[in-house]
Amino acid sequence: MAGKIVLAYSGGLDTSVVLKWLQEKYESEVVTLTVDLGQQEDLARIAQLAENSGSVKHHSLDCQEEFAEAYVLPSIRANGLYQGMYPLGTVLARPLIAKKLVEIAKKEGADTVAHGCTGKGNDQVRFEVTVKYLDPHLKILAPVREWNLSRDEEEQYATKWKIPIKSEKSAYSIDQNLWGR
Repeated sequence: MAGKIVLAYSGGLDTSVVLKWLQEKYESEVVTLTVDLGQQEDLARIAQLAENSGSVKHHSLDCQEEFAEAYVLPSIRANGLYQGMYPLGTVLARPLIAKKLVEIAKKEGADTVAHGCTGKGNDQVRFEVTVKYLDPHLKILAPVREWNLSRDEEEQYATKWKIPIKSEKSAYSIDQNLWGR
């Protein structure tokens, strides 16, 4: 597939392994994108991790204001809570991240975008529907869904390629942004 792929990159195990896997499987250049939605992560560390893992270029975008004004505020006005109790932080974040993925793909001349969502939830749908709506010509890759590796297998792959990862074990990941966890 040689070409350029833009990867939504969190700096976690999944996306760090995905970065190397895309390079290996598709023989492609991978540009990474981290969107700051108030998740209180060290963006400089994430950029360095992306570079150390093989990203040809990394973009960090501060989208907190856009997220608050165009996504969170309308949700508050609509009383948008899951089961009347939980802020829709992740649900609202994915379309904005996908929008930025499309923008960076255009800027970088990429014909493919990728994400690290699994097949377990709706996040992959939120990413892919938004990308296809904004640019129906972009190809979308979902390596974590495609390869079906266990966490242990991902850690082994990371070790094989000397990808620095946190060794935190968790049954699931928790997203954080300015509208909740």
